[in-house]
Amino acid sequence: MTAGPDQLEGFTPYVMNRIMARYNKGVEEALKDVGITVAQMRALAVLTENGPCTINTLSVLTVIKQPTLSRTLDTMEAAGLIRREADAKDSRIRHIQLTETGKRVHETAWPAMLRMQDVMFSVLSADDRKMMNDLLLRVFYSIRQHDF
Repeated sequence: MTAGPDQLEGFTPYVMNRIMARYNKGVEEALKDVGITVAQMRALAVLTENGPCTINTLSVLTVIKQPTLSRTLDTMEAAGLIRREADAKDSRIRHIQLTETGKRVHETAWPAMLRMQDVMFSVLSADDRKMMNDLLLRVFYSIRQHDF
């Protein structure tokens, strides 16, 4: 049987993917003024929230595949947004951390993320937004493969 529009709109992962694609497109437009990409903003946000971490952890938390993230981090490092430091016990491991410039860029860009969230959820009440986030977190915590 072929999936039609009614079936796809009833398939929650499809709807979530469409919503996030639209959100990311809006954020991409908003971030042009700051001069960073959506992937760079994800990395800045995760590093702001979690502090220094390895590329493996950052890849999971940003939902960016490692090869793509490595290229993103190269660009961010060249721009002075992050720095990579060798682990004291294992020089093969690098810890990625924000620079002061990276912190300032995050502070400048974060309001655009919040505005896009407000646009996306403008049809929902505050209670509906909270309930939706709570439900999504329940699903997320039930399927995640990492403890973070």
